[in-house]
Amino acid sequence: MSGWMKIVGLGPGSETMITPEVTDALQEATDVVGYVPYVNRVAPRTGLVRHGSDNREEIRRAEQALELALEGHRVVVVSSGDPGVFAMAAAVFEALEAGDAQWRTLDIQVLPGISAMLAASASVGAPLGHDFCCINLSDNLKPWALIEKRLRLAAEADFAMAFYNPRSKARPAGFERTLEVLREACGPDRLIIFARAVSTPEESIRVTTLGEATPDMADMRTLVIVGSQQTRMIERAGAPLVYTPRSAD
Repeated sequence: MSGWMKIVGLGPGSETMITPEVTDALQEATDVVGYVPYVNRVAPRTGLVRHGSDNREEIRRAEQALELALEGHRVVVVSSGDPGVFAMAAAVFEALEAGDAQWRTLDIQVLPGISAMLAASASVGAPLGHDFCCINLSDNLKPWALIEKRLRLAAEADFAMAFYNPRSKARPAGFERTLEVLREACGPDRLIIFARAVSTPEESIRVTTLGEATPDMADMRTLVIVGSQQTRMIERAGAPLVYTPRSAD
């Protein structure tokens, strides 16, 4: 049996946001490898082995998947959202570069998915409609000083900003400091969007300003978007729409 590996994104939550290409890969797979909650999103079936592991075992998980593919298995490595956005694609290539030379002979493909960032933006309109940047606020893999530097520079450049992993029980202070930095750089009237569990039954969307935002509005299931100076809100019956015009002053 000729093995292969496909690194895929399962989208932000809803099955309707899994691409047909990823669905086909899952149907062909003999093995699915990933973080436990993401592996559990793949329905069990005869002929499929699901290998779930802890959140902080990315390299070991990648090595396991590469070895399975080398043994002839058809391996799908799963991430939520898009596999190339703070997810498993980079971890696989890091393991590939440092590992067994035979792994480089494998058929390896990355299949894109709908990121939480794009799903969150669509849920309120188009706040990422012009130049934007994306920052992971977790300091597990990089120092907080670097995160704060990037926050300040992104605000100075007047990007709209999308934030992953804003706040967890283990690091509640980071997002509080993030809000302080953004208020200093952007002022209190800048729009901020808290999009939690987008595309799932638990979805909640809140649009407010930096001056009104509080740290407890975010958790690890929340994607946070901060607008640029150009970002606008359209009031209407029901939820407002938020967008950033494609033209800039």
